[in-house]
Amino acid sequence: MTLLPIHIIGGITGIVSGFVAIYAVKGAKLHRKSGMIFVYGMLALSITGTVMAVMKSQRGNVIGGLITFYLVITGLLTFRRRDEKSLWIDGSAMVLGIAIGVLSIGLGLEVANSASGRIDGVPPAPLFVFGAVALLAALGDIRMILSRGLQGRHRLVRHLWRMCFSLFIASGSFFLGQAKVFPKPMRIYPLLAIPAFLPLVFLLYWLVRVSFTKWRPRVAPATPRIVGRFAEVERPLVVGTKTAGG
Repeated sequence: MTLLPIHIIGGITGIVSGFVAIYAVKGAKLHRKSGMIFVYGMLALSITGTVMAVMKSQRGNVIGGLITFYLVITGLLTFRRRDEKSLWIDGSAMVLGIAIGVLSIGLGLEVANSASGRIDGVPPAPLFVFGAVALLAALGDIRMILSRGLQGRHRLVRHLWRMCFSLFIASGSFFLGQAKVFPKPMRIYPLLAIPAFLPLVFLLYWLVRVSFTKWRPRVAPATPRIVGRFAEVERPLVVGTKTAGG
């Protein structure tokens, strides 16, 4: 299938650049560049994955592709400049998040009550998790609409948890979902689970650090400007002083 190579390349690109962005100094050039590569890779991964899943009638994978696309896009646009289009963008994101959440939980209930307890090899638990995450993100979109934009640590938290969770979907799908592609001596599931679940560890670490300490990025986060159909990232200004650990 023509889409499969694009799907694979996008996934590998997204995973590698995602881990680089996590380790890089937040707000610095490497973080911004690797972050945008991560976005492009994840969009290629999620769009091609969703299309292929629709063509194969794999409803579970359709949900996985949609929620990945949704989290990456809304995470990227967290730092956009507010303008007359902001309400429409946030409202559309909210509707998409709610739709994904309802569909995912509904499918999870259907699978849980089925004879096999699986759909396309997927048990109901991941579908319930995806549904809960989508609805939680949609609540964040509602908050964004009501407050007319987020500032400070609230904006950082929104950005980081959406990006980290989308990276977790990709890493989990690759290291555990596609474990068969690894040579047999490396096919040790406890070992493969480490990179698969590492994004969740970093997600919790950064949530705690941003929410409960005075940490701020050394450089002000880049602000995407919507130019045509694409987000263009403006050069940020240096703020504050250097701190250990990014």
